[in-house]
Amino acid sequence: MSRLFIFGIGGTGARVIKALTFLLSAGVDIKATEIVPILLDPDSGNGDLQRAEEALKNYQRIRKVVKESIKTDKIDFFKADLKTLDELAVNQNESSNRIASGFRFQLKNVQGDRFRDYIDHGSLDEKNQDFINLLFSQKNLDLDMEVGFKGNPNIGSVVLNQFKNSDEFKYFATSFNQNDRIFIISSIFGGTGASGFPLLLKNIREADVTLPNFKNLQDARIGAVTVLPYFGVAPDEKSEINMGTFLSKTKAALSYYERNISNNKSLNAMYYIGDTSENSYANHEGSTNQKNDAHFVEVASALAIVDFMNIDDSYMTTVNKRATEVYYKEFGLNKPIGANGIQFLDMGISTQKIIKSQLTRYMYFNLYLRDEIENALNKNAHPWLKDGNNKITKSFLTSPFYEFITIYNSLFSSWLVELSRNKKSFSPFNLGVNGSNLFQLLSGIEPNKKIFDTFKSDNYDLFNGKLNESLKAIGDLPVEQKFMGLFSQATKKLINEKFANMES
Repeated sequence: MSRLFIFGIGGTGARVIKALTFLLSAGVDIKATEIVPILLDPDSGNGDLQRAEEALKNYQRIRKVVKESIKTDKIDFFKADLKTLDELAVNQNESSNRIASGFRFQLKNVQGDRFRDYIDHGSLDEKNQDFINLLFSQKNLDLDMEVGFKGNPNIGSVVLNQFKNSDEFKYFATSFNQNDRIFIISSIFGGTGASGFPLLLKNIREADVTLPNFKNLQDARIGAVTVLPYFGVAPDEKSEINMGTFLSKTKAALSYYERNISNNKSLNAMYYIGDTSENSYANHEGSTNQKNDAHFVEVASALAIVDFMNIDDSYMTTVNKRATEVYYKEFGLNKPIGANGIQFLDMGISTQKIIKSQLTRYMYFNLYLRDEIENALNKNAHPWLKDGNNKITKSFLTSPFYEFITIYNSLFSSWLVELSRNKKSFSPFNLGVNGSNLFQLLSGIEPNKKIFDTFKSDNYDLFNGKLNESLKAIGDLPVEQKFMGLFSQATKKLINEKFANMES
């Protein structure tokens, strides 16, 4: 398997990476030895960017504790290895002092600057100023870039071009191996994504010969998902963002992509996705207030990354910067979306196999910690808690590791709530279940009625039984790894018993 470098451009890029993070934590399999997400957004205060970063950081904290056990296949949760660029540098005994730490690429000279200041418009001679004035309106030149490019890809294409000269890009080139892959996420109807995608792709395919491993970049296996309009924003005369321009910008960008990406065979695989803009979010130009509800389009876009990594190397060869064959893909459902939104059975069989079992298992893990863990520890009657050398006691709930899990599960739960309340919702779960109706969790999927626990007042009894059964298989791992291993194994036993053919 190869490493995967993912570039998430703008707010949509951040939201798709967040969706991918939640899928990976649930154990969705992706064929990559390491995954390196890189968030590109000039708006450092963007709420969607911050939420994606928070999910990534907490994922890493949990993964760091359980990773040794993952090698023994005892734990399915958090098994994908997420890295930052600076961590790769440390692991390879190279200096990372000049590389920004974390998952975010820090764009320079955009905080509090107008575009005219960024291009040093005032110092140009009269002829060059006149030329610039032909390319950019006065409104463009006066744009404050603190919260991004506000739907102006012509500005974004200038500012984002600094990435190719950054230390981060140089180290990315240094660390990129022949068999590694790249995936780019962007929207097509805004400013940051529409400009950043073709620019980044060009900088990779036309990598300067002075860069280390430049040939590896030029002939890399590259996939991308281009997200067409899938939401709208409320009208606001004071805002630069106008959803009335989304379609015209999309048409213009698609025409450009056809000429300069498709015809050039710059990509090995191209994924298109979008939706009718029935959702109307509040019109925030950026910063902390930009926190759009999660949308199923972002989940499907994350699945495009999984699909890309499933394509065999032999089908994605690149010679002299050009793909020998380009794959174009779209996402579809089994049937039209009904009043209850998108449920597992509405998806294609291949998609169900990727996410149905994994998300369900993690959801049961989440529910047990929400509703039952304190009660179980107070009773201290279950073998899975009190047997073995590394007992799980009440003090475990105050450990840093459990705090990371609690924070992460809160983010996961909020994500599911947002998905369920969006128009054309993704509603695979009945989010109001409790101990008395625990196995009514899956929307549209009935549990196995032959299991007598349905007559009990508290279905967590069966759950605890599966945890007890899993104890022997887990053995005497350290307590944190034991905890995750028990729930990984027990949830698998639970859903296989309660829901027929869940794993198929």
